[in-house]
Amino acid sequence: MTKQTVVVALGGNALLRRGEPLEASTQRINIAKAAQTIAAIAEEYNVVLVHGNGPQVGLLALQGLEYKAVNPYPLDVLGSETQGMIGYMLMQELKNLLPEQHVSCMLTQMTVDPADPAFIDPTKPIGPVYQEAEARELAEKYHWTVKPDGEYFRRVVPSPQPTGIVEDDAITALIKQGHLVICTGGGGIPVKKVDGKLVGVEAVIDKDMSAAFLAKQLEADALLILTDAQAVFLDWGKPTQKALSSTTPAELANYEFDAGSMGPKIEASCEFINQGGKLVGIGALEDGLRILKGEAGTNIISE
Repeated sequence: MTKQTVVVALGGNALLRRGEPLEASTQRINIAKAAQTIAAIAEEYNVVLVHGNGPQVGLLALQGLEYKAVNPYPLDVLGSETQGMIGYMLMQELKNLLPEQHVSCMLTQMTVDPADPAFIDPTKPIGPVYQEAEARELAEKYHWTVKPDGEYFRRVVPSPQPTGIVEDDAITALIKQGHLVICTGGGGIPVKKVDGKLVGVEAVIDKDMSAAFLAKQLEADALLILTDAQAVFLDWGKPTQKALSSTTPAELANYEFDAGSMGPKIEASCEFINQGGKLVGIGALEDGLRILKGEAGTNIISE
């Protein structure tokens, strides 16, 4: 029987959890755990893997600020570095678990519209969390925009909508050859066309929006968003909080979700379903396969 195709979006915060030290060894441990979930899914599905990069790209930006002899590298270049760094670790751990499986990591560019309003109102959190006083001080020093992230504050950068995958044909070819493909990491390297040529853009694309875009392009059977939350909750953080086990875009339209965390996941999910997708699953990393079977997390389906 032909396997169904699922695009799996793995959150950057699932690889470096909030409050954990941004160490390579910590990330390696978390990626090894993530790879076990992905490998289990790959036994039953064709997997196309997208990963986030919020903590990692922010860390690289901070490291760049410490070396004063050169100007800081732009976010598109740092995004490409995170694709290589995280992709390498994922590819290695998955190959160790699935030695007979072809695993490929595709450096991926994603086009965006330079007139996207996201450039005026940055919302994408990157880097570590800070107490408010330190965040305000860093914002003053480095001309950052900072916004609340739960009980903490983080730097936020523009997060424009994806409009096209430059390496789309190569990704499709690898999937047809049976590869487990890691691509559009960190939402893809943001680029625009100027006089017919590709040029990098100072932004970080939301990986869930890119995963939904990719899933639509591939006509995938499902989109699975794995994060550090057990499910989609109403009244998150309040005594009245309630997990949604199964829902629809129409029901979700009645609620508001945080723009820096669950909001983009809901928006991406509804977009995929409304454009013909069959299933979106959202939930905790360790529950990946169970979410696809409707046994955990939140399932979003059409009307």
